[in-house]
Parts: sequence; structure tokens; C-alpha cells
Amino acid sequence: MRPNPTASVACRLALKQHSNHLRSQAVLNAWSPFIHPVVSTRHSSATSTQRNTSTITSRLRSLAVGASVAVGTVFGYFYITDTRSSIHRWLVVPAIRYVYKDAEDAHHAGVSMLKYLCRFNLQPREREERQDGSLGVHVLGYDLTCPVGTSAGIDKDGDIPSALLGLGPGIVEIGGVTPLPQEGNPKPRVFRIPSQNALINRYGLNSRGADYVANQFRRRLKEFSHARGLGLSEDAEQRVLDGELGVPGGSLTRGKLLAVQVAKNKSTPDGDIDAVRADYVTCVEKLARYSDIITVNVSSPNTPGLRGLQQQEPLKYILSGVVNAARSTRRASTPAVMVKVSPDEDSEEDVRGICQAVWASGVDGIIVGNTTKKRPDPVPAGSVLSTAESKIALEQGGYSGPQLFERTVALVRRYRSMLDAAWEAHPDKRLTRKTIFATGGITNGQQALEVLEAGASIAQVYTAMVYGGVGTIARIKDEMRTELAKRKEGHDGSLTQGPDLSVR
Repeated sequence: MRPNPTASVACRLALKQHSNHLRSQAVLNAWSPFIHPVVSTRHSSATSTQRNTSTITSRLRSLAVGASVAVGTVFGYFYITDTRSSIHRWLVVPAIRYVYKDAEDAHHAGVSMLKYLCRFNLQPREREERQDGSLGVHVLGYDLTCPVGTSAGIDKDGDIPSALLGLGPGIVEIGGVTPLPQEGNPKPRVFRIPSQNALINRYGLNSRGADYVANQFRRRLKEFSHARGLGLSEDAEQRVLDGELGVPGGSLTRGKLLAVQVAKNKSTPDGDIDAVRADYVTCVEKLARYSDIITVNVSSPNTPGLRGLQQQEPLKYILSGVVNAARSTRRASTPAVMVKVSPDEDSEEDVRGICQAVWASGVDGIIVGNTTKKRPDPVPAGSVLSTAESKIALEQGGYSGPQLFERTVALVRRYRSMLDAAWEAHPDKRLTRKTIFATGGITNGQQALEVLEAGASIAQVYTAMVYGGVGTIARIKDEMRTELAKRKEGHDGSLTQGPDLSVR
């Protein structure tokens, strides 16, 4: 069969066209990157720019958040750990009182909180300790930063002396400490009267005992000597106690002193004066090494028979034993000795007998004031307690609060006058003037100045801190400076004489 010429030609044309199409497509594919370079680059660049912008924005946002958190953390740290922050008075104190209805539980919670915060250096402290010397005083041979101190009872067992010293006082008093551990009186034994900013307590000198407190102090001393490169040996301890680092052996803080209050055990018979004296001496032998001041408590209203020891002869006998034990302390500078007296034994005979015992025994001074068995009238005058508070006021125990202030000032004046009269009349002119600390009702800077003007060297606070929080000492000091500045300038710009705080 012969082929069709027309069909053959058509077939060849179709094959040729297909071949040309394939070659064209191959050329296009080969030159495609060069034919559309601008379009491809522009698309890639836009995508990359968007990604970079998004990354930068994200990083800036993260940096801003991180910086805000860091600044907030630093600011929060300095604010919360500053005693002058209002949060401590207006938030922390009410919160603790709200959570802990029992006043003693609230007290233990506050101490535990400070102790815990100290582990991480987060405890409140006075950050603006002014170095202008406006409140500086010379007391018991030491130059102190200020004449404001804390009374015993805040830290009974030596758990937080460093934390308390950091709040700004010139003196911190630990205790009361008894020779052997004792539980004190049954609970509840502490009661608030909020409308009066007052307390009633009948603790009964609850204490973990002198050995426990001595161990607390020695641990603190070892940590101090080790941190300053002296090591942990007994020789290192002794070097610190002997003043090699320029700090008092008790407080371990320049310009501040640590006092330790001692008392007898409840089980020691009141009539056995030798056993009573031995209780006090035992405490001194165990604690004087770590103290700058030993205070002898013969005035607690919650230990039966204790106030009877304020009579002249038994008091002189006890104080002589304490003074001898304190002077035997193995330290270059031995601790001073003070005796704490009751505001209730205030007859002329009582005051004279105590002053005579102080001079006869060689004690360095008196702490005037303690809680009172009496119930002062509410303030302001004419106020009436609520039914609930009236019931609390009937609780047995020692009363403390602002209502005691006027009484404290009057008693300081009487002791100052009587002690000075004996001093001026004494034939041995080498004897130094006796020192007075005042405690009872002091709540602000004006009151602190008033007791100093009355003849005290140190104004001690306790109940004011219970209601005012950890910033109380700093607030009182600020108020003292403000008042002194006003007195110095006078209302008409003239200079006026303020109290002499330089030497006491």
C-alpha cells in the first residue's frame, strides 16, 4: 500500500512544532533566574525586613519588661527593707494583728519573721542613719549614735539582736533571761487595749534559759569574727571581745550597745536570799562575756516576791554579787551593771533605799520604770473604754502604754535629784555620776527629749514598737531632730538652748 503524501507532510510539521516548543521551554527555564531577578529579590527582601522588624520589636519588648522587673525589684527591695517605709506601720502591723488575734502569737510571728528575713538579708533596717552627730551621746564610757533604745521583752532569748540593732536604736536590751528554762505563766497572758495603744502582760519571765541565750550570742560572735577574717577559734573570739576591731564586744556594732536583762527563776525561794543572789550571778557568769550592759530585773510584777527584792538590804546584797561577777568577766572592758526598778514602789522611802543600794553596791545606774499593776485613766481625758476593753483592763498583769509617760518623767526627776545629791555629797570625788535609763509610755520624739531633759541618758521603748512597727525608732529620732532644730532656731529666728545630749 503506498503512503499518503499529504498525511506524511502534516505529521512532519507537527513533530517540528513540538520540538521547537520543547527547546523554547528549556531556554526559558534556563534563563528564568536572570529574566525575573528584581521581582524575586524584592519579595525576599520584604519578607526578611518583616522578620527582622518583628525580632527587634520582640527583643525590645522583652528588654523593657526585664528592665521594668529589675527596677521594680530593686526599688521594692530598698522600699520594703527601709524602716521608714509607711508599709511597716500601716500595713504590716495591722495585717499581723488581723491574722494573729492573740497578742503573744503576733509577737512570736514578728520575731520569727525578722529572724527568717535576716537569713536572706531582707530584714528592715534604718537606711538613712544620719552622721551629723545631732543625737550623739556619751553613755557608760561609749559614744552612741543616739539616746533611744529598745526595752527587754521584744527579743527574750537573743534570737534577733542584730536585726534589732539595725532598726536604729543606740541600745538594745535582750531578755529577761533566767538561769534555767521556765515556761512562765499559763496562756493567754498578753492582751491588747487598742484604743489606748496599750498592753497588759503577765508573761512571768518565760525564758529558754541562760545557756540557750549564751549559745546564741557565741554563735553570733563566731560568725562576726569569721566574716572579718579572724577565724572561728577562741582566740579570734577573744580578740573581738577585747575590742581589736573597734566595736563593743556585745553589740558588735560601732556606736551601739547590747544590754542583757537577768532575773531569778520562779522556783527559787524568795526567802533564800543566797539562792536568789546565786541565780543572778549564774546568769552574769554565762552572759556577761557577750554583753555591754547587764540589767538586773527586780521589778517584774508577774513573778511573786520579785519586787520585794527592791528593799535596800536584799537589793544591795544581790547587786554587789552581780557587780563582782560582771567585773570578773574575761574581757578588756567589762560590762556595766544597771538595776531595773518598779514605777509602783515610788514612796520617798522606796526611792531613797534604792539609791542607797545603788551607791553601796557599785552599780552604774538605774532603769526607771517597768509595767505597772495600776490601771491609769484612759486618754484623752474623759474617754471611756468599750465594754470589751474594760473587761481586758481587769486582766491581771503589768500595764504598759502612753498613759505611763507623765509618771515616768516625774520618777526620773526624783531619781536624778536623789542620785546627784548623794554623788555631790560623797567624799570620794573620783566616783562618776550614776546613769539613768527611762522606760514607760515613751511614744514619740518630743517625749524622748522630755525624759532626757528630766535627767535620763537613754529613752527606751517597747509598747510603742508593738503598735508602731519596726519604723518606730527611726520615726522617734526624726521627730527629735525636728524638735531640736526648731528649738535651735526659735520661732523668731533666734537661737535657743536645747538639751545637752553630748555627755550623760
